[in-house]
Amino acid sequence: MSPAVWGMAGDAVALMGAMGLATFLSTWVNKVDRKGRVSVPAPWRASLQNQQFQGVIVYPSLTVTALEGFGRDALEAMNRSRLDRSLASGDVVGALAGGGEDDVVETIMGLSRELPFDPEGRISLPKSLAEHVGIEDEATLVGLGSRFQIWAPKAYEPHHQAALARARARLGRQGGR
Repeated sequence: MSPAVWGMAGDAVALMGAMGLATFLSTWVNKVDRKGRVSVPAPWRASLQNQQFQGVIVYPSLTVTALEGFGRDALEAMNRSRLDRSLASGDVVGALAGGGEDDVVETIMGLSRELPFDPEGRISLPKSLAEHVGIEDEATLVGLGSRFQIWAPKAYEPHHQAALARARARLGRQGGR
């Protein structure tokens, strides 16, 4: 990843922390009903309760076979940070027309879908997104701090095991137990 992209990611993480945005923790496997509705974990909904939009934003991941998600405030923070950087550097055209290193943010915004909570705390997964990642009758919801992922359980398990092995190997190299 280029230093510029790392810089953008760092800016976004710092901004999210400063704004007190939603935090998503733990892993849940929830049923998906025949209408494509899945329950969002109660702690996640509680973390989002003070946001204006009562729901989540999801998009097909650009790196794994899952859906990426976060609260609307996180999306607005990324957009605001991108606009502020463009204007601070004097790039008014970039602020208005986009492009450049902000292609990642623009791509995410173009792919994103707003999924409001229903009265029972469920979201309706669009059929095209569920099919894209292989979600059928269950979904694995994985908290990743300021964001989360939604996986088909069969796809998540090998991903999780590989990530766990990499983390253990890395800790072993650093003198961990």
